Amino acid sequence: MTELRTGAGALICIPTYNEQENLPRILPAVLDRVPEAHILVIDDNSPDGTGRLADEAAAKDGRVRVLHRPGKQGLGRAYLAGFKWALERDYRAIVEFDADFSHNPAYLPDFLDRLNDADVVVGSRRVKGGGVENWSLFRRLISWGGSVYARTVLGMPIMDMTGGFNGFRREVLERIDLDAIAMAGFGFQIEIKYRAHKAGFKLVEFPIVFPDRVLGKSKMDASIFFDAMASIWSLRFRVK
Repeated sequence: MTELRTGAGALICIPTYNEQENLPRILPAVLDRVPEAHILVIDDNSPDGTGRLADEAAAKDGRVRVLHRPGKQGLGRAYLAGFKWALERDYRAIVEFDADFSHNPAYLPDFLDRLNDADVVVGSRRVKGGGVENWSLFRRLISWGGSVYARTVLGMPIMDMTGGFNGFRREVLERIDLDAIAMAGFGFQIEIKYRAHKAGFKLVEFPIVFPDRVLGKSKMDASIFFDAMASIWSLRFRVK
């Protein structure tokens, strides 16, 4: 799958909710780095017109596709809808990607190249070469603590359990039970990694630097984080 480096056969899933400032910038930035990839914008009926902007982009460039959902249902549900959309088509690699430039498009060629040898590639802030920028101390603590806690309880080899820049070979999403994934937000990212690991797939970490968003408003808050942490033990016993 060496051609994945240019994006051939890859789908970049970008969930959106009120991202009118970022969407016109992120789409060309991604396609500039991986020109053979397709992008799926998964819009949750954004009140600010993000879905309309996505439709306009798709009309101009056949590499951009749009999946409209009736309302805000959460990041995890958006990614699951995108995964199912991808599996109905012939994509060989599927990537989770933020619209707000917290995930740097410059990483995509090397990131996708790792999927030649691994089943899951995790964009990691916790390995050498990775990190965060412009985060508050509180946000650093809950992100670091969440990864340590989840990794310890679940017995996972991955340092960054909560990150959302992840790539999957098609076979992974076909094998794990997408309909059984119950957690949302931080928890969704933990659960899908855990399910892939329990199914015997090879997970590798790719170092990324994760800056805080510049435009728009973050959808993550502390309550989502703590809800996820409270669900870790049930996840351990639910997934065999």
